[in-house]
Amino acid sequence: MLALSLSSVGRSLTGINIVEPSNAETALVTNPGMYQLDIILKKGHNLAIRDRGGTSDPYVKFKIGGKEVFRSKTINKNLNPVWDEKVSLLVDSLREPLYVKVFDYDFGLQDDFMGSAYLYLESLEHQRNLDVTLDLEDPQYPDHDLGTLDLAVTLSPKEGDFREATMLLRRSWKRSNKQLHSSMRLSDVHRKAQLWRGIVSISLIEARDLQPMDANGFSDPYVKFRLGHQKYKSKTIPKTLNPQWREQFDFHLYEEQGGFIDITVWDKDAGKKDDFMGRCSVDLSPLSKEHTHKLDVPLEEGEGMLVLLVTLTGAAAVSISDLSVNILDDPHERHQILQRYSVLRSFHNLKDVGMVQVKVIRAERLMAADVTGKSDPFCVVELSNDRLQTHTVYKNLNPEWNKVFTFNVKDIHSVLEVTVYDEDRDRSADFLGKVAIPLLNIQNGERKAYALKSKELTGPTKGVIFLEIDVIFNAVKAGLRTLIPIEQKYIEDEPRVSKQLLLQNFNRVRRCILFLINAGCYINSCFEWHSPQRSICAFLLFVLVVWNFELYMIPLALLLPLAWNYILVASGKDTRQDVQAMEDLLEDEDEDYEKDDKVPRPGHSDDGRLPESHILVDMLASWHFEWIRVMVDPERKGFINKLYAIQDVCISVQNALDEVASYGERIKNTFNWTVPFLSWLAIVALCVATVLIYYIPLRYIVLAWGVNKFTKKLRDPYNIDNNELLDFLSRVPSDIQVVQYRELKLDLSHSPNKRKKNNPG
Repeated sequence: MLALSLSSVGRSLTGINIVEPSNAETALVTNPGMYQLDIILKKGHNLAIRDRGGTSDPYVKFKIGGKEVFRSKTINKNLNPVWDEKVSLLVDSLREPLYVKVFDYDFGLQDDFMGSAYLYLESLEHQRNLDVTLDLEDPQYPDHDLGTLDLAVTLSPKEGDFREATMLLRRSWKRSNKQLHSSMRLSDVHRKAQLWRGIVSISLIEARDLQPMDANGFSDPYVKFRLGHQKYKSKTIPKTLNPQWREQFDFHLYEEQGGFIDITVWDKDAGKKDDFMGRCSVDLSPLSKEHTHKLDVPLEEGEGMLVLLVTLTGAAAVSISDLSVNILDDPHERHQILQRYSVLRSFHNLKDVGMVQVKVIRAERLMAADVTGKSDPFCVVELSNDRLQTHTVYKNLNPEWNKVFTFNVKDIHSVLEVTVYDEDRDRSADFLGKVAIPLLNIQNGERKAYALKSKELTGPTKGVIFLEIDVIFNAVKAGLRTLIPIEQKYIEDEPRVSKQLLLQNFNRVRRCILFLINAGCYINSCFEWHSPQRSICAFLLFVLVVWNFELYMIPLALLLPLAWNYILVASGKDTRQDVQAMEDLLEDEDEDYEKDDKVPRPGHSDDGRLPESHILVDMLASWHFEWIRVMVDPERKGFINKLYAIQDVCISVQNALDEVASYGERIKNTFNWTVPFLSWLAIVALCVATVLIYYIPLRYIVLAWGVNKFTKKLRDPYNIDNNELLDFLSRVPSDIQVVQYRELKLDLSHSPNKRKKNNPG
């Protein structure tokens, strides 16, 4: 059994740094016979390939008695990594072997298993430095060669010094749990728990004089960035050697020195491997903080240069702590945070919109993922690109984590995602359930039970998770940040052709078009005098508006449906009847997805026409047969390229349908108060527009707009253009997102106050 874990981070006791193990409970020394196990993790040889580029990002875990006692740093893009890391462990039994596992790190995804081995402690000689080579194996595929690890191991009997250190640590933990350290501020504890030291903001402006890679003398360049495990890929600019990207994104800084940003430039080629155009790197260590640096970086192994803007900022308030140590429970700390986000500081550091504190209490009735009827659950909490996780609770369907996560809020319209996984020894973790909670939907300080959903967030799965969330933000900053581009996630699923997704997007666009058609038919019925009373009212309104029309009446008219829907919502009437229809559509598609794709051809209706819902299915079937015809025709040249071209067309159509439908749904959801904060923001903007147009002549407004557009490039050559209206609409959820973010109903047995006394904090 593991008693203590010693490494380079922790408290210093008698000259030795001691760290609490990753599990919530720590086994303390009870037996008199203790051993110190000193390990030097040297390097690996010929490790397994797990990434597409023919490399891996390996790291190593040590476990004793099922408990994780050490995790190495990650070595990027290397099959022969060199760690040279030292760790000292205190064990009280040599019967438990040291279990060594190697994984490939994938940011935002489940890490890939690369092999494991056992080091049997009983076979080691005492007080002798031994060089050990471990052959990595996969229990499911024992014949595979997964490489080796080189270790230096020393096993020494120890008793007195470590017993004293253990007692000191026991007393220290007891004092911490009882909160007797009155002289130590919670902010100091919070600061020590930060996981990254700062943020680097990168603006990709342009490239100059790139190498032509295509037959037409141009290229279709895009850029890949990598800082440690973090990755970003820019958009592709077609047919140019001097592309203008104007994109901005952020990376986390984990090292005090900053590290290196690896940059590669590629030429996009449909249907074949993209062409490499050059590489470069940026050393962050000499760059001063809180200052924007313009860098002209020449490309190696290629032609041309990149123009970047790089800004290093201080550490963000992101941390993990126990329930006994959280900043919002301290009145002094809470008052300071409220002052920081008060209205009086609305124009100070606009990127710092607010903060959110998430208490992950426990989960109940989780799905059994192991053959033993149990699971080894851990919880991952994500907010945009910030991703933290709890420890693992082994062999438990009702785990208690009692952890507090603190995040900085850069966009109040972000969605907090909490996912529960089952840890597996030798393969990727299994998905157990997920919830997505928009920050604007959170009730501060309420301990609440959330029913877990499926990966797609469209249906329920087994289990409930108990959370308590607090959000503090500045409304003025949040409103201003709404009008700038939304932050893109580093890791997103690759687009793929899906019959169900195409049909879903087709039906969504069809609903938007039918709405416009119905509106047109209603207006036309006024002209046709189908209802004399309605036609008379419409005629009088038409004459009155046209005779007295002024330009300021346009934004004023847009305020009318917002006011009308607000009255309906305030009176208890639901203005969002179509959300249930979208839920039914998603449920039907989930059922179709589970069925085999080879379904019988749909029958015709009585009038000989094919049902409207199957038009797209027949279209897809015709494309499928075209693919087969291309593949079997030996006279066709480059059929694989044509296959990829057809696939790219399908993905483009699928994405275009989704974009058109999403914008239609977002406009509708703005007016029906789906997100009250955004609807109020729209009212403020329309009122300001009405007043400006009423008091200022139109030619002055157009003149100011034109002067701003023409001089923007001169005033700020590296400004990133954006469309404020589209940025606003990107924050409004589509109908699918409304369904995904909606909470599922719970059984009355899952009371959020149940067992609250057993979980203080």
